[in-house]
Amino acid sequence: MNRFKTSKYKNTTPKIAKKDEWISNVRAGTFSCQGNHIKASSKLVAFNTEQAGGGMLGLSSVKPGSNGQWTVTQVSCHSDVVTDMDFSPFDESLLATCSADAKVKLWRLSDPEQDQPSSPELTLCPGQGRLELVNFHPTSSGLLAVCTAKSPLIWDTSRQDAPLAVLEQHSDLLQSLSWKQDGSLLASSCKDKMLRVFDPRAQLTPVQSAKSLQNNKDSRILWAKEDVLLTTGFDMMRSREVRLWDSRKLSSSLSSVSLGTSSGILIPLFDEDTGLLLLAGLGDTVIDCYEVSSSEPFLSQVSHCLTDISSRGVAMVPKLALDVMSCEVMRVLQLTDSCIVPISYQVPRKHSGQEFHDDLYPDTVGATPAMSAEEWWQGGNKQVEKVSLHPDKQPKPKAPPARPMPVKKELASGGSKEDQARGCSISSSPLSTPTSSAAPSRSPSSTSGLSSGFLPSPSPSQSTKAIQSLLGPTSKFRHIQGAVMHRDTHITNMRGLNLTTPGECDGFCVNRQRVAVPLAISGGQIAIFERSQPGRLPDTSLPTIQNSVNVADFSWDPFDSQRLVVAGDDAKIRVWQVPEGGLTETITEPELILQGHTEKIYSIKFHPLASGLLVSSSYDLTVRLWNLESREQVKVLTGHQDQVFGMAWSPDGKLLATVCKDGKIRIYDPRKSTAPVQEGPGPEGHRGARVVWVCDGKYLMVSGFDSRSERGLYLYSADSLSSGAITCTPVNVSPSTLIPFYDPDTAVVILTGKGDTRVYIYEVVPEEPYFIECSSYNSPEPHKGLAFLPKTECNVRDVEIAVGLMLTKTSIEPVAFKVPRVKKEFFQDDVYPDTAVWWEPALTASAWLSGSNGQHKKIALRPKDMAPVSEAPKEAPVRKYLPSSVYLEEKTDEQKKEELLSAMVAKLGNMDDPLPQESFEGVDDEEWAKYLAQIVVMGVQVMGRAFARALQQEYAASQAAARARGRSGQESAAASSITGMSLQEAQQILNVSTLNPEDIQKNYEHLFKVNDKSLGGSFYLQSKVVRAKERLDEELNIQSQHPQQQSQEKTET
Repeated sequence: MNRFKTSKYKNTTPKIAKKDEWISNVRAGTFSCQGNHIKASSKLVAFNTEQAGGGMLGLSSVKPGSNGQWTVTQVSCHSDVVTDMDFSPFDESLLATCSADAKVKLWRLSDPEQDQPSSPELTLCPGQGRLELVNFHPTSSGLLAVCTAKSPLIWDTSRQDAPLAVLEQHSDLLQSLSWKQDGSLLASSCKDKMLRVFDPRAQLTPVQSAKSLQNNKDSRILWAKEDVLLTTGFDMMRSREVRLWDSRKLSSSLSSVSLGTSSGILIPLFDEDTGLLLLAGLGDTVIDCYEVSSSEPFLSQVSHCLTDISSRGVAMVPKLALDVMSCEVMRVLQLTDSCIVPISYQVPRKHSGQEFHDDLYPDTVGATPAMSAEEWWQGGNKQVEKVSLHPDKQPKPKAPPARPMPVKKELASGGSKEDQARGCSISSSPLSTPTSSAAPSRSPSSTSGLSSGFLPSPSPSQSTKAIQSLLGPTSKFRHIQGAVMHRDTHITNMRGLNLTTPGECDGFCVNRQRVAVPLAISGGQIAIFERSQPGRLPDTSLPTIQNSVNVADFSWDPFDSQRLVVAGDDAKIRVWQVPEGGLTETITEPELILQGHTEKIYSIKFHPLASGLLVSSSYDLTVRLWNLESREQVKVLTGHQDQVFGMAWSPDGKLLATVCKDGKIRIYDPRKSTAPVQEGPGPEGHRGARVVWVCDGKYLMVSGFDSRSERGLYLYSADSLSSGAITCTPVNVSPSTLIPFYDPDTAVVILTGKGDTRVYIYEVVPEEPYFIECSSYNSPEPHKGLAFLPKTECNVRDVEIAVGLMLTKTSIEPVAFKVPRVKKEFFQDDVYPDTAVWWEPALTASAWLSGSNGQHKKIALRPKDMAPVSEAPKEAPVRKYLPSSVYLEEKTDEQKKEELLSAMVAKLGNMDDPLPQESFEGVDDEEWAKYLAQIVVMGVQVMGRAFARALQQEYAASQAAARARGRSGQESAAASSITGMSLQEAQQILNVSTLNPEDIQKNYEHLFKVNDKSLGGSFYLQSKVVRAKERLDEELNIQSQHPQQQSQEKTET
């Protein structure tokens, strides 16, 4: 199979619905269970809520009501948390639920605007403890797969007394279950790392099993195409991964894709019709889309969707509810803490909204069961009849049977006691699937191309909200771009790095001249690399600093690029002096050792203004100030009740802020008091935090964790800490603490965690919404730290606002963050105000301790040869296109002929210019007139015969060309459409003028080799070369199929 094949779904684009199209008034639960927390039919949406201890479900509709709004209601289902739910594929109102109360219940739900049933239609009691999963059979009505903690059960709802089959018990917790699309096999994944495939009708033991998973953390399994299984989980390095398996051979995977390190469970959603796979991590703000094929390449990424809020669950809307006229091929409902967000996946097409594109919508499974559970159990293998998604071919809805409306009652958590009083109630009649649950019809109004697929025409109030959202604050840095600099600036071949530094340490530290990186070598050794000497490091050992104990934290002196201060596990601070030009030999003796702490030190920070002033925090719950000039301890700050996560000096150097594990944020004025002058509540999580002063020191920004261990950003007023956070922005779920870098010139904060692949960027403003999210940067592999250089390292000609160094496993790579601008020849003075010279001290430590204050001087970053953009000449607006009246004006045939003749005459030149023969001499006028008349007559005769002959030849050639276009021309055009490349483009790429197979093969081999990635080429260029070769081969094949046609063409012409 060609690895460069094209797909009609390759440009599928996710479109997040506008906020007024979200389903609000949702209180999602975050309970530990194996389900997806949300499920959807073509009509209803059910989801976990936190009411009644998780025993209630929230219920809403896929489409809004007649007033353009969604109604959200609750259904009291179980006496304990609902662990999983599933809608019947043959009845859009039938929902099966299972719970930790060891029961399975089937509910006939009503529209959210109506009263919901107070009791289920059916209750099953397996009697084997907590139930984890429930799945409807894909082809048979009334057939369920139910999972206890370790055993899958097959249950016919018409025989409620006992299950049809109890499959072999797993050795550990069963994590996921999936039916094959034809209903013949059942696959499971388990905490014992085993994958199992069951044929329940043949035997109770698995027909295939293997210890295939690498990690026992949560995994998910589902059937993809044909006999291919798909699993999501974690590898041995705790990175999330997706794997494809041949269900007939589970010992090795067909393909795998790593998705980086994060603790969120990956939920897979697969669409069999399109082969598209969606992957959403719980707690993530990303939804990835891949295309799955049964041959190489098995997994091809299609899109990467960034959502506004982190996910609590995801569900796919059935195909019959999609807006096919808008080329919507999938729709996902993202469950968040307070709302449900619809995300539509659409294929861009030219006539979207006007035509039904049948190539995007193969017939899909209908809503009529193929057989009963009894027929399936007896060996039946009937398949569900497929239906067309064309709006004109949809069946019309039948009137539902009249049923008495239940009297609305208040549903309380005590309602579950009725279930206990009744025991395991069983409906008086077997469960049946109503015929009214056939595929819903689609009226032309519901398939308008101008519709987004979620809402009809918006109401005036919704339009007002949309306008307000458009007029909200935006950031001039919203399109910021991060890019790794040229490889010549990298330091590579780094070995033996210590990548497990404490959470309070940044991992490595940099200044304008050099980089310090801890090594995983006994004795707490630190490697020093000169930035002026990039390139590949030698394989031999390098000189280091031997700190003698493990490094807890370290920092360069901002005012002395040769002084490195290191805090160790032995409660001592060592000051090292690096020679000018870098290390030439190993240093074993520090310049100074500071002692005072009684236990291990957490972190150290230099004062931003005073030279030689250092602050440190320790396990002894104290924060101490040190004067390096006098080599002594000068202050001891108290008041912390637990570990100090982070410290930060205010921009003016007067105050010190700390964030602590005891859930408090404190502000100290060290020169006035050893006790905090302010104290307030901090983030609820206890996994780690960082603090930084923003907005000219008026606010404190804290990056930490909430009670659910989700990372977030918190903003506090520096004048009123006790009032709590002004605002909070959730980020995602990840174990590492976000390390912030704040640029006071632009008010941009850049955050990332050790082991992350994504760098988050926000602009912080002193008014709502406070945090304005900008474009993020994604690194190709997890990095181990990101540290930033002074502003003078930025290339202002390329509009770089920050330059950092990124530490990976084996290299240090500079990363530049740029703002796209049009007039880059001008100095962007709106982006570059005068910057502080923070690498020069404003005063000494002694002066600061005695009460003096200072501030940094500022310098301009504008080069002398660049004019500021604010003084750029104003250009007159240029109309890019002619007014529409020019195109809309209808011209007569006479006007068109006159324009054509005028254009031809203009090309011939000026008719008043003298002709060359007018300057001839030596012939009388009468003789010249006689010769001229003869020449004219002969010329007319010759031209007439020549014109007639040429006309005949042209007519014959046109006839031959028409016949050619009638046969091979159509095949050639079809080949161009399929491959996405014209014949002329393919010839230009391979540099061939004629279709000679030898020349084509020779040029192909040469161009494919020189564009290899190892030689400076790219995979993209190689794919172009391969596609061009395929197009020319196809053209040769077409021509070889019509040899007689070609010979006839030559004869006729």
